[in-house]
Amino acid sequence: MQRFRRLGEFIGGHMPLIAPVCVALGVFFPQVFERISWTVPYLFALITFQGSLNTTLRQVVRTFRHPRELFCILALSIVVLPVLARVLGGLIFSDPEIVCGIVIEYSIPVAVVSFMWVDIFHGNASLGLAAVLVSTVLAPVTIPITLQLLMGATVQVDTLSMMRDLIFMVALPAVAGVIVNEATHGWGHETLSPNLSPFCRVLLLVVIICNSTGLSTYVLSLDAIVLASALFILVFASFGFVAGVVVARLLDAPLPDLFTIVFCVGLRNISSGSVIATEFFPGAAIIPVMMGTLFQQILAAVAGNALRRFVGEEQDRQRGRLRAARLLERYRRRSRG
Repeated sequence: MQRFRRLGEFIGGHMPLIAPVCVALGVFFPQVFERISWTVPYLFALITFQGSLNTTLRQVVRTFRHPRELFCILALSIVVLPVLARVLGGLIFSDPEIVCGIVIEYSIPVAVVSFMWVDIFHGNASLGLAAVLVSTVLAPVTIPITLQLLMGATVQVDTLSMMRDLIFMVALPAVAGVIVNEATHGWGHETLSPNLSPFCRVLLLVVIICNSTGLSTYVLSLDAIVLASALFILVFASFGFVAGVVVARLLDAPLPDLFTIVFCVGLRNISSGSVIATEFFPGAAIIPVMMGTLFQQILAAVAGNALRRFVGEEQDRQRGRLRAARLLERYRRRSRG
C-alpha cells in the first residue's frame, strides 16, 4: 500500500510531464484506447466520490451561504470569457465556423475534470463541486443565450442527456462521499480518501488518454487552419488560468479557494462542447473545441505546479517577514528595559 501511495504522490508531483505523455498516447494510439472510452463516466464517478470524501455538509452549506467565490467563477465562465473569445476570435479568424467553435469552447460548463485537479492540489472541494453543478445546471439556459447573442445562432441543448451525465458523474457520487464522511465522523476523509487517492490519480491518467483519442484525426492531418486554431486555443486557455489567478488574488481568497477558482475558470467540459459543435455546426466549428482537449490537462498541470511553487515561496517570504518583525520587537523590548 505504501508503494501505491508513493505512486500517487509521484503522479501528483509530476503531472506537467505525465499529462503530455497521456495526451500523446491518446492521439497516436486511438484504436487502442477508444476501446475503453466507455469506462470514462464510471471513472469520473469514482474520482468524484473520492474527492467528496474530503467535504463535509457544513462546508457545502457555507459555500452557498457565502457565494462570492462561486459567483466570480460563474461570471468569468459564463459571461467574461465567452465575450472575449468572440471578440478576439472575430479579429483573428475570417471563417465564421472557427469563430463559432471558439465561442462554443468557452460557453460550455465547468469541466468535471476540474474537480480532480482541485483534489490533487488540495483545493476547496465544496466550492469545486458547487461550480461544476451550478454551471452544468445553468448550461441549458446559458449556452443557447450566449450563442444567440454572440453568434446569432439558435441551438437546443440536450438538457436530458446533460442532466443524466451530471447526476451520474457528479451529483450522486458527491452526495455519497459527503454522506460517508458525515456518517463515519471523518473516517472517510482521514482513512478512506487517502487510500483511494493513488488509485484515482491513476484513473485520471486513463481519463486524459481516452479523452485525447478524439484529437487524433485533427492532429495527424495538421493543416494551416488547425494549427492556427490550436495556437489560439493554447493562448486563450492559458489566459483563462491567469484570469482565475488574478480574480482569486483580488478577492484575497484563501489558498484552497485560489486553486479551485483557477481550475474551475480554466477548464471546460469539452465533451458537451463537441456534441453541440457536431450537431448544430458541422464543419470547422469542431476544430477549436477539440483543440481544448489537447491543451487543457497540460495547462492545468503546469498552472497547478507553478501556482503551488509561487504560493510556497510567498509563504516562505511571509514567514521570514514575521520572524524579522518578532526579532525587531524583542530588540525594542530589550532596548526599553
